[in-house]
Amino acid sequence: MQASTIDAAPWAFGLLMDNITLARLLDETAALLEIDAADPFRIRSYRRAAEAVEQQTTRLATLATPDADPKALLAIPGIGKGMAQNIRDLVATGSMPLREELLQKYRPTMLELLRLPGMGPKTVAMLHSALQIADIDALEAAAKRGDLLTLPRMGQKFTDKLIKGIEDHRRNASRFRIDVAREHAERISELIRQFPGIDTITPAGSLRRGRETCGDLDLLVTGPACEADVVAAAVEHVASLPLIDKLLAKGQNKVSFTLRNGLQVDVRLLPRASYGAALQYFTGSKHHNVALRQRAIKRGLTLSEYALLRLEDNKIIAAETEQDIYNALDLDYIAPELRENCGELEAAEKHTLPHLIVRSDLRGDLHMHTTESDGGNSIREMAEAAIGRGLEYIAITDHSKNLAMTNGMDDTRALAHAKRIREVSAELAEEFAARRGPQWARYERRLKDKEPNATEPTIPFRILTGVEVDILLDGTLDLEDATLAQLDIVIASVHSGFNQTQEEMTARVLRSTENPYVQILGHPTGRKVLQREPYKIDLAQVLPVAARLGVAVEHNAAPARSDLSDLHLRQAKELGCKLIVNTDAHSIGDLDQIDHGIVQLRRAWLTAQDLINTQPIDQFLSTLRPRP
Repeated sequence: MQASTIDAAPWAFGLLMDNITLARLLDETAALLEIDAADPFRIRSYRRAAEAVEQQTTRLATLATPDADPKALLAIPGIGKGMAQNIRDLVATGSMPLREELLQKYRPTMLELLRLPGMGPKTVAMLHSALQIADIDALEAAAKRGDLLTLPRMGQKFTDKLIKGIEDHRRNASRFRIDVAREHAERISELIRQFPGIDTITPAGSLRRGRETCGDLDLLVTGPACEADVVAAAVEHVASLPLIDKLLAKGQNKVSFTLRNGLQVDVRLLPRASYGAALQYFTGSKHHNVALRQRAIKRGLTLSEYALLRLEDNKIIAAETEQDIYNALDLDYIAPELRENCGELEAAEKHTLPHLIVRSDLRGDLHMHTTESDGGNSIREMAEAAIGRGLEYIAITDHSKNLAMTNGMDDTRALAHAKRIREVSAELAEEFAARRGPQWARYERRLKDKEPNATEPTIPFRILTGVEVDILLDGTLDLEDATLAQLDIVIASVHSGFNQTQEEMTARVLRSTENPYVQILGHPTGRKVLQREPYKIDLAQVLPVAARLGVAVEHNAAPARSDLSDLHLRQAKELGCKLIVNTDAHSIGDLDQIDHGIVQLRRAWLTAQDLINTQPIDQFLSTLRPRP
């Protein structure tokens, strides 16, 4: 068996380039132009194009190949002829002439400076002009020497914050968010599958366990091409993948390499006979595996990445599937998300593992944004996308006016927006009653699956009116109570004033929960994974009060937030809090972020019964905090 060739090799990586990566490259080019003091109109054109690309639901790389319709890219608002060619260049080569020109003029390390707090393009340009600073090491040295204090708007407070930001950045630089790791796993898997005889590719390690971040990526591959007598050709195929930046190692059945962003990837090609043992071993965690091996030893067995063997005669007891391994050790199968040595082995032995929540358990998503504030799609577009994903109800919760950068709503706009939401919901209900469109037949089938005893599904899809209202610095809300009283769903969230002390922030959030119209506390710690630490808040005070008042606490499924954490979710359940998982979607594609949220709920040992938006809509509404 010979390694297959990849047609149109220069395009192999580009075709797998996702819209987020394209948008990032365009946005970084805009930042480089701003550092270069370029024409503001030109800078805005790149930023506008980046926003347009990120909001598209079609993978634009498929529209940028030589045989694609040249008008397809031009049909996207914000993409002109020049920008369309830039996108084609990015897809073909991973870069474009202007970007390369700017990177030669300003070192690539300057882009890393933009990831630090307070370091916008103008600040980076000033530092480069005044002190010739072009990388983080030079910036840190200058900050510690006090050199920055002579520059405009760079006092001691800014310098101290910058030094801490550099420390945080270095600590997180080798970690990758779960969605980023998953995207890379999917791209690499697509390329590996082009080799004949590949059946299964499974991510292992932190990604499979669903941790919020990954330090590296393990991919386990099996199929006829991975058997001992033919695996060499498959190894050569993997070692020649076009997205490899540096090839680190190539062995008999393993290839290690790094990508351009520094993510290390280890690909192991395994025979089917030992696939289960390898999958269990490389999924981890380390502490789970140690406990499992100790359990095996007590039974006269030994467990490795190759098999579970009997010590006395080296007979293979189990190897092909993980299920076989756990069962041979007198355990129920343990889901990967639970493998952290936090009581899962004891529960598996006693047959008391929970029936973990799955995506199909969810009936509603109660946090999303539209073009009324900072979303990319209309009310109806978001609703139809939710119907297509099997949901029975949603709430549209655009921002309130305090968040000016998001075009937040004042009281008048909030009520007018609620009226439009009700109109769209009524239109969809009318279409449901008339059974117009294939989506309604699919919707009815899903309802029947969830409630098989129902004789005729009669629940129309509903859109609830709502708002994500800002919690102001003193704990009051950004809209009048009279406005909130007319909405179905009120989420209260902190979006500013992150520098308050723990006492101030805790009191602020507690005061917001006292407002009788607040039903959900949104992303309660305000963290951004690998970007921003949580603001200082004492959840040990907040969660019991939320439980007592009936305020639901949100797990925000957006992988950038993943807030609450799995540990906080367990704590919230133990305290009797109502729990809800939402996507915080700002576009149609964001609705699929729910998968990341489900993984974190599973890591917290949660079941469908632990979440309130797994309930039918009437039951859900009755479970919410009662209104005055």
